[in-house]
Amino acid sequence: MTMVCQAERTADVGQSPAVRDLPAIDWWTMLADPVFLESPYPELARLRALAPVHHDPVSGVYFILGHREFARVSKSSAMGRDTRLWTGGWSSPEYAAEDPVGFRLYSQFQPQMINSDPPDHGRMRGVYEPAFHPQAVAALEPMIRAEADRLIAAMPDSGVIEMIDAFAGPLPLRVLRNLFDMPEAMDDDIARWSAALIKIGDIMMTPEQKHDALDALDTFKAVLRRHLAERRGCPHSGLIGRVLVAEETRVLDEEETLTNLVSMLVAGHETTVTLIGNGLLLLLQNPREMARLRADRGLMRTAIEEFLRVEPGGNMILRIAREDMEIGGWRIPAGAPVVGLIGAVNRDPLRFRNPDVLDIGRTANAHATFGGGIHFCVGAPLARLETQIAFDALLDRFSHMSVAGRAEWRLDRINARGLGSLPVQVGAA
Repeated sequence: MTMVCQAERTADVGQSPAVRDLPAIDWWTMLADPVFLESPYPELARLRALAPVHHDPVSGVYFILGHREFARVSKSSAMGRDTRLWTGGWSSPEYAAEDPVGFRLYSQFQPQMINSDPPDHGRMRGVYEPAFHPQAVAALEPMIRAEADRLIAAMPDSGVIEMIDAFAGPLPLRVLRNLFDMPEAMDDDIARWSAALIKIGDIMMTPEQKHDALDALDTFKAVLRRHLAERRGCPHSGLIGRVLVAEETRVLDEEETLTNLVSMLVAGHETTVTLIGNGLLLLLQNPREMARLRADRGLMRTAIEEFLRVEPGGNMILRIAREDMEIGGWRIPAGAPVVGLIGAVNRDPLRFRNPDVLDIGRTANAHATFGGGIHFCVGAPLARLETQIAFDALLDRFSHMSVAGRAEWRLDRINARGLGSLPVQVGAA
């Protein structure tokens, strides 16, 4: 495994006496361990109890496990998202010489709003954000319901259904394809490219993963370039219309346009697949909460937020210190990478009562799954609406659902936390 940053830091990182005696932890071995990926929460709780902030002297990464501490990190102007600021990171001449494939991958994935700080971040986000405002997303409800109904109609009335393959996976893909005005024949390609590109978020990637991700990125951009060229000069509304106008008026250059579209397709797909799949597993594991939601669909909004808190679809959120910042007993220097471990943040007992318990009626649910501050997930309203429609459709169709076998987590990725398989025994209403 190789990381984006391979530089070691000295022991003089700036620390208070309270954190000097923390035990040494092989962080990246732990984060990639299949046992940890299956069930990370006990170990995260143990580490959070030791300290809300830890430092890895090998990679220079500061890990944030406390809710209060991560809230500061995600909202502070001292923290950014431009990975070119990472001292000793992928943009350094040394890294480019040692890992040219990684350098090409990260360079070509850089020009997008999620990797940018102001003013570039606001310029790019301003193009796409109106398409994801709640009012604009609400207008997509008939299309989303139609796609969900088609998938539900293809299911048997009873028996065992593999819910990731049959429902949680294809629904977000179909919605995004419609939103981007792309042909149905692209579904398999988009899913394959998405699976390769999502590993960029792991921070630590093998050489083979970098090659696969770079190939996927090059191919995906080429397809999108042709797709947009075919639509220039034609009347378009919605997202594609906004993108074409932004290019014509030079608000965005071509690489920014293509990379943002790739990122939204990948993130929009993976975020909602994991939200639907993880949420369904939680309900199946908590039949009282399932019955509670069946009896009161008015709890759907808070239920979705609780799914996001208890089983977030991402394990890590990355920030780069733009300037020195003191937090949790550490002085984090400018240029240092900071990683929020969301499974720990979302279950911090100092912020949440009974944090390991699923409570679909939980209010004031300040989970960190969609990030925070200016980088709060732009597609969150769409993911929430898709999930609401998905669960309404499932609960309407099936009067009984139970786990029919072992739910299998995807263990080929460190960051994106989702199910590869979820067999469900169903009975029709």
